Amino acid sequence: MPTRAACGSWTGPTRFTEIRSAGWSCASTRRVSRPPADSAEEVIGAMRSLEHAYLLGVEAVTEVWLVRHADVYDGLADVHDPPLSARGRDQAKRLARRVRSLPVAAVYASPARRAQETARLLSDEVRLDSRLGEAAARFTGGRLTVDERAEVVAERMRRAVDDAAAAHPGARVVMIGHGIAILNYLADVLRLSPGTLRLYPPFTGVSIVRALGDRRAVGTLFDVAHLEGSGP
Repeated sequence: MPTRAACGSWTGPTRFTEIRSAGWSCASTRRVSRPPADSAEEVIGAMRSLEHAYLLGVEAVTEVWLVRHADVYDGLADVHDPPLSARGRDQAKRLARRVRSLPVAAVYASPARRAQETARLLSDEVRLDSRLGEAAARFTGGRLTVDERAEVVAERMRRAVDDAAAAHPGARVVMIGHGIAILNYLADVLRLSPGTLRLYPPFTGVSIVRALGDRRAVGTLFDVAHLEGSGP
């Protein structure tokens, strides 16, 4: 139990730093409590536990790369199922250099032409999965209206990711999809309200989700480091 000491300070088992102002007197002295210093082992152990909570450095974790397709809108002509634009092909090639430098167990893609063209630059073998398709939407009066409920989109994306993770334990898989669908799934993993992840998904942006059993952890949101120096 601390006891009252001279000048209004307290004595006890805690450590103190004494701060004195110029022209020190009893009235101008403050004693600031400091917590006991943790050992290096305790700090390292705490950080390792935190990393493991987010599935970092854990065996058998599957790393799922959720990637938005490359650009199609620069010079868009076919609005039904457009191919990549010249800009999009450049983006996809840059993404391919990044992906091909790493071990990848499988590449999945939405059946949409823009997703397939992006994926086929990454791998000669692409597995199509309709659950990776874009949310049903329409453009009216220059505005985008999404007709498919966010919960429904997140659920089919969840099933696609779960199946890929189960098929490739401890490996890395790449899944080429669409902006709204990926956003809805990421919001679900982050435990946000459906459809509330307010983030613009850049073309070929890489979002990484780590998976182990029924655990999921988001590691990266729409990283486009591979596009540095490629222009706007």
